[in-house]
Amino acid sequence: MKRHLISAADLSRDDAVLILDTAEEMARVADRPIKKLPTLRGRTVVNLFFEDSTRTRISFEAAAKRLSADVINFSAKGSSVSKGESLKDTALTLEAMGADAVVIRHHASGAPYRLANSGWIDGAVVNAGDGTHEHPTQALLDAFTMRRRLVGPDAGLGRDLAGRRITIVGDVLHSRVARSNVHLLTTLGAEVTLVAPPTLVPVGVETWPCEVSYDLDRVLPKSDAVMMLRVQRERMSAAFFPTEREYARRYGLDGDRMAKMPEHAIVMHPGPMNRGMEITAEVADSARCTAVEQVANGVSIRMAALYLLLGGSEPAVTHNARTEENK
Repeated sequence: MKRHLISAADLSRDDAVLILDTAEEMARVADRPIKKLPTLRGRTVVNLFFEDSTRTRISFEAAAKRLSADVINFSAKGSSVSKGESLKDTALTLEAMGADAVVIRHHASGAPYRLANSGWIDGAVVNAGDGTHEHPTQALLDAFTMRRRLVGPDAGLGRDLAGRRITIVGDVLHSRVARSNVHLLTTLGAEVTLVAPPTLVPVGVETWPCEVSYDLDRVLPKSDAVMMLRVQRERMSAAFFPTEREYARRYGLDGDRMAKMPEHAIVMHPGPMNRGMEITAEVADSARCTAVEQVANGVSIRMAALYLLLGGSEPAVTHNARTEENK
């Protein structure tokens, strides 16, 4: 593993498969009566969040605590950041407190890269989402969910997603999840197709390693997984489509559209959902939708990432840890 986890594009196939396989080990820990490993005891992980988040922050906190690390949660609201403190001064403060890893979510694209390459801190930096740029651990947990559903938990060990067809639908323009998934899924051998209104397709998308379509109904019958993206109204400064009803009619996933998918195909959503817009309640609550699984898998993936960045190269779950569990 590299020293930091900033972009899904930085991961090789072997890096990605190592994280997925390590997460499989971590997922087994979650099934035990005591869901803790001593791996990162004495290490300090700081969650540095300049943007509101529920799933990602709690997921990283749970992951660090299950590895026995000390966790400091830092929110920009109510901190010196609201008084004008710079990212540099905040980083220097964290370094003085002995942070071994900083998990950063920031509204500015590139902030995690700046933090990792500035020399302000010595610890590992993990990108938990920066602007409209990337969200690598979300892409990893999505790939982990796909591999478990489409290949199998045990059968998937050591394997990638070669030959699988993944469709990502919706607000690609504002989505860091879409960008990270395109990079990671392509690295893992999958064929990715983006489906969106022309106004929500980024400039320069032709350089991305994926196909682009504007017709959802044509793509669904040959998709192994369909990922619906949230329409991010908070990032929109203009009208990107006529009405919500029109968007749902052309790019929303309902029961009729889900019926066009192959029987084994799954529906994914990074959350939070706009029910009735990009996805109907019927689809969101169906057995084919993995949204809740993705949240659970997120803890396993983030445990794997923190372990590999901070723990070293020894097996994630040691024989001694298993023996202690069985006592």
